[in-house]
Amino acid sequence: MRKTILAVSGAAALGAVALTGLNAQGGPAAEEMDTSAISSGSYSTDPAHSLVVWRLDHLGFNDYVGIFGDVTGTMNLDTENLANSSVDVTIPIASVTVASEGLREHLLRAAGNETNVPDFFGPEPAPARFVSTAVHQTGDHTAHIMGDLTFNGVTNPVTIQAELAGMGTNMMSQKETVGFHGTTTITRSEWNLGWGIPFGLGDEVELDITVAFEKD
Repeated sequence: MRKTILAVSGAAALGAVALTGLNAQGGPAAEEMDTSAISSGSYSTDPAHSLVVWRLDHLGFNDYVGIFGDVTGTMNLDTENLANSSVDVTIPIASVTVASEGLREHLLRAAGNETNVPDFFGPEPAPARFVSTAVHQTGDHTAHIMGDLTFNGVTNPVTIQAELAGMGTNMMSQKETVGFHGTTTITRSEWNLGWGIPFGLGDEVELDITVAFEKD
């Protein structure tokens, strides 16, 4: 069954994704990237091109799929020692995008008369936040990013499998840019979002993350 965040997520989280490729405009293909050209320092997300996709099993028949966009945050990058790098990103839950307006209404619906908690996010959900606690390089272009995902008032550890997707100068902003893809799976009930599990709605949420960071 697909693990997932949300009927949830947070958050996901680095927030979340089997992502779409996000190469800096004009950047080289992955196999041609010379990572020595990436400079250390402070970077900020390009919110218009950073997002988290979530996927949740729907009663064993098919999947719910949604998107959290406008991801904001920072990355402190140490190219000499990746373990010294860190990420802190925030994902707005209230602006969740789904194909069905009825589903979106359910995700943001207030608690019903028979319960004191919403089925999912509720009408004014706080943003989710992922703060890294460790970075372990696993290859020339890959790393595991461990951190804490805070969502729905609960904080749990999450590990993101991250891969460098693109690098170079963004021709639009003229800023040094690096792009990453990331994937992780969370168990939504661990964030107190367990509605529907007894009748077959998936508990595991797959998160696909694609994020662009621009040099400050």
